[in-house]
Amino acid sequence: MTKNVIWFENLKRGDVASVGGKNSSLGEMISTLAPQGIHVPTGFATTADAFRAYIEANDLGARINRTMTDLKDGKIALHEAGTSIRAMIVAGDWPADILADIGAAYAELGRRTGRRDPSVAVRSSATAEDLPDASFAGQQETYLNVTGERGLLDACRRCYASLFTDRAITYRSLKGFDHTKVALSVGVQQMVRSDIGGSGVMFSIDTESGFDKTVLINAAWGLGENVVQGAVNPDEYEVYKPFLGKPGLVPILEKKLGEKEKKMIYTSGDGQTTRNVPTSKAERETFVLSDADILDLARQAATIEQHYGQPMDMEWAKDGETGELFIVQARPETVQSRVDVGVLKSYTIGTKGKTLVTGLSVGNAISTGRVCLIENARDIDRFIEGSILVTSTTDPDWVPIMKRASAIITDHGGRTSHAAIVSRELGLPAVVGTGNATHVLHDDQDVTVSCAEGESGYVYAGISEFTVEDISLEHVPETKTRIMLNMANPAAAARWWKLPTEGVGLARMEFVINNVIKAHPLALLHFDQVTDAAAKVELAALTKGYADKSEYFVDGLARGLSRIAAVVYPKPVIVRMSDFKTNEYAELLGGRQFEPKEENPMIGFRGASRYYSDAYRDGFKLECKAIKRLREEMGFDNVIVMIPFCRTLEEADKVLAVMAEAGLERGKNGLQVYVMCEIPSNVILAEQFAERFDGFSIGSNDLTQLTLGVDRDSGELADLFDERNPAVQWMIETVIERAHKAGAKVGLCGQAPSNDPEFARLLVQAGIDSISVTPDSFMAVKRHVAAAEG
Repeated sequence: MTKNVIWFENLKRGDVASVGGKNSSLGEMISTLAPQGIHVPTGFATTADAFRAYIEANDLGARINRTMTDLKDGKIALHEAGTSIRAMIVAGDWPADILADIGAAYAELGRRTGRRDPSVAVRSSATAEDLPDASFAGQQETYLNVTGERGLLDACRRCYASLFTDRAITYRSLKGFDHTKVALSVGVQQMVRSDIGGSGVMFSIDTESGFDKTVLINAAWGLGENVVQGAVNPDEYEVYKPFLGKPGLVPILEKKLGEKEKKMIYTSGDGQTTRNVPTSKAERETFVLSDADILDLARQAATIEQHYGQPMDMEWAKDGETGELFIVQARPETVQSRVDVGVLKSYTIGTKGKTLVTGLSVGNAISTGRVCLIENARDIDRFIEGSILVTSTTDPDWVPIMKRASAIITDHGGRTSHAAIVSRELGLPAVVGTGNATHVLHDDQDVTVSCAEGESGYVYAGISEFTVEDISLEHVPETKTRIMLNMANPAAAARWWKLPTEGVGLARMEFVINNVIKAHPLALLHFDQVTDAAAKVELAALTKGYADKSEYFVDGLARGLSRIAAVVYPKPVIVRMSDFKTNEYAELLGGRQFEPKEENPMIGFRGASRYYSDAYRDGFKLECKAIKRLREEMGFDNVIVMIPFCRTLEEADKVLAVMAEAGLERGKNGLQVYVMCEIPSNVILAEQFAERFDGFSIGSNDLTQLTLGVDRDSGELADLFDERNPAVQWMIETVIERAHKAGAKVGLCGQAPSNDPEFARLLVQAGIDSISVTPDSFMAVKRHVAAAEG
């Protein structure tokens, strides 16, 4: 440890002025978090004093200031200024003491690692870098697989020079940092052999919604630069943090396989230390991380977040020789952690044109405009202010035009790529990882970019109408009646985590089956019997990697529902078992041969009658298996099961018996089972149904339809379909009264209370326990109920 070089273990996070945010953070983790299982490769940092001494010894200070003054006065262009200053710095000579100190430290690193001329990562760490108000993502350079003292000294010079790349100069100007006050430290870190393993980026917070109970991990084969720069579409994993300390639980909410088209590996010759090569088919079809690795990384993320007291943005690497997982960088997350939690901005798209491309959504917003397609950074000067930038991928050189765009669309990259990070910081919607945007879209094309429909982002033809609502979460009225949410789309659930809801009153299982799984459960169980050749090919592709095709169904359903359960845990989530009609089941892949054709599916073979029938019982048992996994293996014991369209008491008994056979026994491990109240028989025999179920949820649409004998989809009879009809009101009031006498709870899931304050008043007057509505109408219903109770 000298004035020029400090080993990481001697650094703390308070040493930003000396070694920058990146290196002080590495030192903090090595010196304080190693006993808690945080693995950081060893190394050392050159100091800011060493940088200043290098500048002074080569008489560069005055020359740099003159060049920056000329730039500010408009005498030279940005590119000319940057090129000139970088050339000055790279051409400089090392002062003898700094040269000796770096050489000695590198030799000591070789002794520590047992290797002569060890391979190192050489990273820039500016003294104003990684502060809480800026991400500085990739503003300065990193050099990987650097070997030998000569190579190290050259890389250090280039790091110094990178303080004056065009993008770094622009970024500091935008943020108001004084160029003369910023110095640079160089981190020299033992390379992890992730070139033959994998690497990536993770956040200890959901990057889109700000939901603070999940860890988001992106992973690709090889060195991590491809993930950081968005050059590949990586694997994506999501983990629920609160369960990481509970032994035996596997709270992995999402595992999404990325294409991972290429990987960065070591090379030598031609002055290059790394190169990209295509990945094999096997690598593209395989997850980079095992479940154990995912949980290990998530625990490290949670530990680091807890230590720093704020959400963190981290880079990690897996050594392909030892299998060890390392944290190679950690810095504060700078976007979602600073959003005002008292306001929820909600975008809703109206009529929309043809879907042109899809990808991952970034930003939860909608933007319209005209495409400006630029495939190479050398063409950025032709970008038109306010256009929608379409490109293959971005790196920090693109920042000057990204800040002038109204939205961004890329072919490659994940949620932790450069394009995604900068878009969030700039407050722009972005659709990344589309795969084909530069092929499908063209200059001057009017499009709508929608990132407000869940985790998938859409680019629609034409200019769509959309609305924006600022939902204030301050002064939310207190109500005795519990106001809960109706949810269906797991990908959109986290958007609503800020709402002060009492739980989820209706989670629609069929949405997950239809949109995530896409396959009929019986077609998976009896794959060899599927007669539709085209469907069979699609089923085989969907279930690739699953030895047991039915496990694909269970796995996908459990994970999909877990993303809804996680948002409100430990508050209750009432999951309605699948309630497709036969014609809807038939539309699932491979489903036609397993479903009868009915004249009136609405009151046909649906709900409870399917669950005990030989025609579907095995499919229902897969649903039960998914719920059991969700509750017992993943930890979401807040999940309540609800049975739809249960016509008779005998049906209730049969369904409960099949559930018990599948490992879901009412009352065991705290399992509650509810029933939908949507048939007059549920009201007439409410006391007896209450002996079999823990609660009722009134489905007002079906109950109105069957009470009045009105087809709810009939335009001619629309005037007769009225939830406030005295007969329907009698049904609602009666089931509430009888259920309460039997000790059962009653809720209602439907939109009527949000559209009709009088209907909300009637429900409150009848003594309803809870009302469940769509998230966007939550505040309106809350106010209506508060007024009715008052």
